[in-house]
Amino acid sequence: MPHSMLMPLEGNATQQESYRCQLEASEPTRKRAWQQVVESKIRNQAALLTSIGMDGGLLKPYYTNVRSGDTDNREGAASRIYWSTLFGKGFRRERDGAPPNNMLNYGYAILRAAVARALIGSGLYPAFGIFHRNRYNAFPLADDMMEPYRPFVDEIVYRLHIDGAADELTRDIKAQLLHILFADVRMGTVRRPLEVALTMTTASLLKMFKGETARLSLPAMAAS
Repeated sequence: MPHSMLMPLEGNATQQESYRCQLEASEPTRKRAWQQVVESKIRNQAALLTSIGMDGGLLKPYYTNVRSGDTDNREGAASRIYWSTLFGKGFRRERDGAPPNNMLNYGYAILRAAVARALIGSGLYPAFGIFHRNRYNAFPLADDMMEPYRPFVDEIVYRLHIDGAADELTRDIKAQLLHILFADVRMGTVRRPLEVALTMTTASLLKMFKGETARLSLPAMAAS
């Protein structure tokens, strides 16, 4: 994760403009952005379930019915169905829960750091989120924008889990989770490594704050 930022005192007009647009973005704009993020996340969860032979259609009523700001918490409702389908009814997604929670935690930590770097690279300040807010969290915007990418981590963890991966985070498991940065991601009509796709997503968020676009560039997981 980034620990500090070095900013020039001169020639910083572009950065200043980016921060101003981010801070002055209207509440409706932030709510629309979060709506798109949530819809993309649930669509990718459904696509993952379908790709591994499960019923991704269970989530269709949720990703087709996301309101601005996700005011009725379609994300949470979909997640309960998603996790019980993916890992069984006895599984609970908890930070300190039983395996494979530990693998999910590690994969998400890698993803979160990559998102934070992409945000900063796009000229955005990660401390100001569009949905997540916590006075003790320096990266709420990273927590927001990583949501549609979480299923790419889930896919790796699912494969490891069904292959009988050890409950401990071994060196080999960590190495396989690190490959999340190179996962194949569909962005519209093109495919990009996940780390490149992140820069496309964060750049589109800045454009949305500037009023240059109404749609975020979000990842899609192709169902097979």
